[in-house]
Amino acid sequence: MSSILTNTSAMTALKSLQSTNSAIETTQARISTGKQVAEASDNAAYWSIATTMRSDTKALGTVQDALGLGAAKVDVAYTGINATLDVVDEIKSKLVAASEPGVDRAKIQSEIGELQNQLTSIAESATFSGENWLSTDSSATGYNATKSVVASFNRAADGSVSLATIDIDTSSTVLFDAGTGATEVGLLDANFTTTGAGAVTTNVATLDITAAGLDDTDLADMISNVDATLQSLTTAASDLGSSKQRINMQSEFVGDLMNAIDRGIGKLVDADMTEESTRLQALQVQQQLGVQSLSIANGNAQTILSLFR
Repeated sequence: MSSILTNTSAMTALKSLQSTNSAIETTQARISTGKQVAEASDNAAYWSIATTMRSDTKALGTVQDALGLGAAKVDVAYTGINATLDVVDEIKSKLVAASEPGVDRAKIQSEIGELQNQLTSIAESATFSGENWLSTDSSATGYNATKSVVASFNRAADGSVSLATIDIDTSSTVLFDAGTGATEVGLLDANFTTTGAGAVTTNVATLDITAAGLDDTDLADMISNVDATLQSLTTAASDLGSSKQRINMQSEFVGDLMNAIDRGIGKLVDADMTEESTRLQALQVQQQLGVQSLSIANGNAQTILSLFR
């Protein structure tokens, strides 16, 4: 039946054209944003996952910054310990030289004194971001020998989050401790007592080979204790080196983890530009055909008018 009130063909063509136009708008939006899921209305589940993971990636970026800061602190302490090793080794050499008969111990002590001043300078200068791990005061309120570096941001299956840290024990790396307790001493200000005729109580940072009454036994005890300090410094440097390596490895892992998360998010929400461009070409052809179809359907009513001529 032909009707001028209800044009079924035109209604069908119009609906098809509207559907095509809507599909074109969606495809153009994906091409413009590069995302297949740009809003929650596109895919609520994928959008929710992607939003959460983007937030976690941002948190991991902050963790990586914290690891960088921690690595810098360890590196400064490690550099200070290495420099101290060289100076203490030089002091040991001077003590060995002083054990030779007939040497001028006063001149050697003058050299040792300058080396001791250098030890103090190294310890006080090994500061980064207001923290000094080599020259401390363990009697200070709130002091903690264990230094923590934020190492990871974790999200459990139930959605709860937590932080993990790398803990570094600096109690064995302190060079000078201003604390007054018997155990509040560093590697360089830990006292020892010689067993010779001089029997002096001293430490690496204050020993004086010109003190009255010192004999070869006292000097040998000084050399022995300085050598023991060298061994302790070597162990401290080794521990800091291990911590530095651990932090660097964790930082590299966090960087790789962030990249992996970004790739996962991309697979969920990014648009396949090759597929979208192909779809757009097909939809544009459908749109043109839809316009022609609607034009033909609207033209059918004109044939009815010819019946009344």
